Amino acid sequence: MRIVIAPDKFAGTLTAVEAAQAIADGWHTVDPDADTRLLPLSDGGPGFVEVLHAALGGTVADLEVTGPLGAPVPARYLLAGTTAYIESAHACGLHLVPAEARDPARTTTLGVGELIAAAVAAGADTVVVGLGGSATNDGGAGMLAALGAHPAPGLGAGGGPLAALEGPVDLAAARAAVRGVRLVAATDVDNPLLGINGASAVFGPQKGADPDAVQRLDAALTAFADATDPGGLREAPGAGAAGGLGYGLLLLGGTVESGVARVLDAVGLADDVATADLVITGEGSFDGQSLRGKLPHGVARAAADQGVPCVVTAGVVSVGRKEAAAAGITETYALVESAGSTEAALRRPAEELTRLAAAVARRWGGARPRTPGGA
Repeated sequence: MRIVIAPDKFAGTLTAVEAAQAIADGWHTVDPDADTRLLPLSDGGPGFVEVLHAALGGTVADLEVTGPLGAPVPARYLLAGTTAYIESAHACGLHLVPAEARDPARTTTLGVGELIAAAVAAGADTVVVGLGGSATNDGGAGMLAALGAHPAPGLGAGGGPLAALEGPVDLAAARAAVRGVRLVAATDVDNPLLGINGASAVFGPQKGADPDAVQRLDAALTAFADATDPGGLREAPGAGAAGGLGYGLLLLGGTVESGVARVLDAVGLADDVATADLVITGEGSFDGQSLRGKLPHGVARAAADQGVPCVVTAGVVSVGRKEAAAAGITETYALVESAGSTEAALRRPAEELTRLAAAVARRWGGARPRTPGGA
C-alpha cells in the first residue's frame, strides 16, 4: 500500500517535518511494509523555506536581521536558481515574541526588508515572500523602511506610531532597491488591509491586541494607507496578510499568489498522489478557515482530482462530516480525542500523533478502492 503523508505544521507543537515523520512512524507500527511518501508542507507561514529547500534544493543563506522587537534574530532565505524564497516569520514571527510581550503596536517588519535586500544583493531576480505567523501589524512599513522608504524612523517602530504620520511617505528609494525584481506575496489570506475584515480586526487579537487596541491599530493603518496609496491597493485581496505585510509588498509592485499552490507545485504533490492508495494531511486546528484555501483543503482537492481518499489528522477538529466531505475529505481524526485531553495532546504531541496514525492505519490498512470519478 502506498500512502502520501502531506501535513502542515501543528502550530506550537510540531513542525510539518516532525508531523509527517510521526504519522509515518505510526503507520509503520501497523504496516511495516507500507510505502510511505513524506511531503511536509507549508502555506507560506512557518516552515516555508524548510519545505521548499527539501523540494527544490538550492542554497540556504543564514544571516542576522532585526527581529519584531528590534533585537537581532537569526534568519535565512533560500536561493534556488535566481529565485529567492523568504519566510517572513523568520524575521517577524509571533514565536519570536514572548506571550507577555506581545503588542502589535510596537512590533516591526524591518527584518523582512533586510532579508529582501540580502536576497537581491545575492542575485535574485524573483523574491517570493511567504506570509503567515507574524507578530506584526505595521502594514509592511518596517520592511519599506529597511529598503529605503522615508521617513524611516516613523516607519520602523511598529504599527502604533503610524498614526502620527504627517504627509506622504517617500517610497522612491524602496522601489529603486527592488527595481527589476519580481516580488511575490505567497499567501492564501484574502483579507484587505482595513476594516472589519482587515489585518487589525481579524488577526490583531491573536497577536496581543484587545478591542480598543484593534481600533487604534486600524486607525494607524488607515493613516499609513492615506500616506502611501492614493489608489485602491488597501482593498486588494491579501493586502491584510501578515499584519498588512501583503500591502507593503503590493506598494513595491508585488503580486499576491497562493502560497499553497506554489508549495504543492514545488513538491510535485499531484504526481505522488496519482500513484497513492491513500493521502493523509493535517494541521493543528482543522476548522472553518481550513476549508477556505488552507493546506489541508489544497491537498484534499489534489487527492479528489485523482479519486484517491484523503483523511485529516489534526490537533482539534471542528468541521462537520458533511463540510469535510464536500471538500474532498473522507474522514477526520482529532488528536485531542485520541489522547483523551488537550493537556495530554500538548504534552506529548509526537507520541500521540504516532498513536493516532497507527489507529488510522488499522482503519485504512489494505488497498482502498478509488472514489468514483477519479483517474
